[in-house]
Amino acid sequence: MGDIKYKRVLLKLSGEALAGEQKMGVNVETVGKICDKIKEVIELGVEVAIVVGGGNFWRGRNGHQMKRTTADYMGILATAMNGLALQDALEARGVYTRVQTAIEMREIAEPFIQRKAEKHLRKGRVVIFACGTGHPYFTTDTAAVLRATEINADIILLGKSIDAVYSADPKIDPNAQKYEEISYMDVLEKDLKVMDSTATAMCRDNNMPLLVFGIEDPENIVRAVRGEKIGTIVR
Repeated sequence: MGDIKYKRVLLKLSGEALAGEQKMGVNVETVGKICDKIKEVIELGVEVAIVVGGGNFWRGRNGHQMKRTTADYMGILATAMNGLALQDALEARGVYTRVQTAIEMREIAEPFIQRKAEKHLRKGRVVIFACGTGHPYFTTDTAAVLRATEINADIILLGKSIDAVYSADPKIDPNAQKYEEISYMDVLEKDLKVMDSTATAMCRDNNMPLLVFGIEDPENIVRAVRGEKIGTIVR
């Protein structure tokens, strides 16, 4: 086992992180780079679970003329496609992987079973949680906190397009303050767009630490599990 700070992590990836510069669909090269680093983390002895979004295929807000439940379920299905793409890329690299879904899809994935997920993790398999919570009106951020709590993860690693938590959008406000550490209460009170408020409150209530970092450089996944100072830690 290498020099690691965390033994079991939940990595939250947005769908957009898999799309690369094309912004839509799955970019095989981009997914490959991320999976290379996940494999490296596994080889360090870290147990890795992943929650993946679906925004590279569909977002509920895109269906503003639909019923909210219909649009959300379409987004839920998009996360399953991303989960399969990650599984394929990881297995091509010799990493044993299981996809578990919150909506039953027996022909392509296991249903989510907490004890089974933990058994896979202990055996060194990557477990990809797809389909969010299985319910409309909840984001994959909330699913990430829920699954991290259920599997007793040491931390949630939140890979974003921005490299940390800021007081404002640094792409718009050059004076935005970067936080090295911040509390969940401050995130909620300052209305910082780290995760949705439901997910943020769940993290706070379950004492689940969160590390926000930039996913554009996938090496940050390795740096995170080693405990290097990157991004923002939210406690």
